[in-house]
Amino acid sequence: MKWAAPLTLVLCAFARSASAQWIPQESGIKARLRGLSAVGPSVAWTSGSGGTCLRTTDGGKTWSARVVPGASDLDFRDVHAADAETAYLLSIGPGQLSRIYKTSDGGMTWVLQHRNDDPKVFLDAFAFWDADHGLALGDPAGGRFVILTTGDGGKTWAPVAAEGMPPALAGEGAFAANGTCLVVQGSRNAWFGTGGARASRVFRSTDRGRTWTAHETLVRAGTPSAGIFSLAFRDAEHGVAVGGDYKRADEGGATAARTDDGGRTWTLAKGRQPAGYRSAAAFVPGTTTPVLLAVGPTGTEIALDDGDTWNRLGETGFDAIGFATSDAGWAVGEGGRIARFARAP
Repeated sequence: MKWAAPLTLVLCAFARSASAQWIPQESGIKARLRGLSAVGPSVAWTSGSGGTCLRTTDGGKTWSARVVPGASDLDFRDVHAADAETAYLLSIGPGQLSRIYKTSDGGMTWVLQHRNDDPKVFLDAFAFWDADHGLALGDPAGGRFVILTTGDGGKTWAPVAAEGMPPALAGEGAFAANGTCLVVQGSRNAWFGTGGARASRVFRSTDRGRTWTAHETLVRAGTPSAGIFSLAFRDAEHGVAVGGDYKRADEGGATAARTDDGGRTWTLAKGRQPAGYRSAAAFVPGTTTPVLLAVGPTGTEIALDDGDTWNRLGETGFDAIGFATSDAGWAVGEGGRIARFARAP
């Protein structure tokens, strides 16, 4: 594939192998894939439009559909998998279109854990610290972002008191591109990114989502289609935010920022920025120095310096990216596109 060659050349700096590359895999579907959860070298889950949910247990050699009854009209923008048997799906949309499902038997059966009955609430993403504790993010209702928390593995989801959330800016929201506008780290830290307003912001919590502080960034903002679309943190202090304007996907500049203080302050990448709007970013685990990949509809970049300089890898578009190990990661996108990152030992 023409888009694998540039990746081979750039990634050899950390992979120590000329065979490092993205390997296309056959999904057997044409739906647009947005959610992605890489569990390990053999197991990954992905989800998307038309109620789509796929699972692999053989490293992506085969992907099989997991059918959620009555969900064919839902758009599953986020998936979180704990293992080959346990996974959660989040669908987006106003009112009752926003739902959370769980399976404990590999997708053979599903339990509807939460259905939003408030027409003003629109869920965007969810994330879990462990098997019991997680949170879900919704766009502002009543002038403040909505946070739901669970402490029992999703059996119940309770709203956080509005007093713990700073007021939203006019027009501010979260982009439900692939579920990575919201991320968690450690046992208590959480962040989410916003856009659509005069400034893009990152909200930060250190108490499992009960209280939040808001911090402005210089990632492109000022229009309803611009802002932060994805966050990635490698520890409690070091993280990146990527985004841009999805209606001007080929325009670069101010599409990536980084933090060294847990999201309190943000600076734009000092070197080369991603070439356009980027919908997702992920750290590659298990590398000697921090390695980042960012994807979007117009291509992929890599950063080998904690997000200060981004190098172009190719023009094939993806919507989401996720890694389980340094040589077991996937990217997904339009038309059922799936590719796995791998390197020979």
